[in-house]
Amino acid sequence: MTRRTSRGVSLVESLVALLVLSIGMLGIAALFVESVRNSRTALLRTQAINLVTDMGDRIRANATAGNAYDTTLNGAPTTRGCAPSTTETGGNCTAAALAEDDLAGWLETVQTLLPTFDGAEPTATVTYGPPVLVGGPERFTVRVAWREPGEDADLSYQTDVVIIPRQPQS
Repeated sequence: MTRRTSRGVSLVESLVALLVLSIGMLGIAALFVESVRNSRTALLRTQAINLVTDMGDRIRANATAGNAYDTTLNGAPTTRGCAPSTTETGGNCTAAALAEDDLAGWLETVQTLLPTFDGAEPTATVTYGPPVLVGGPERFTVRVAWREPGEDADLSYQTDVVIIPRQPQS
């Protein structure tokens, strides 16, 4: 009985090892693509939250404007130059003109930061709810919506802003 010792790796073993390695690499590539997609989704959702919060802060800062912030009542807003910018020093405006200026700048920012996909442009709305009782709080609903690649429906984020009237100091 002679004992045979084998040395090296056979061709079949090499091919099997190559197959296992390539399947693993394909799995890693798919995981990487999914990770990039989820990072984009997280970024867009963070931007949506920041946009809605920004408009809420603008409404709180100009609390006397009331329904001037309502995008369904007032149509398309135009820039009034109320706030300082890189090209203008800003000017004195009424509460309603400042609200229109805020809305125009905010809507432009929404169009810039959120994606347009398959012809579906991002939308941004502010709706005003008047006080139910005299001296009661005013309610604003601020909403942004957008569509991402691979999604069948729009994604959206909204929040309610409640403005409680200040009581006169005695």
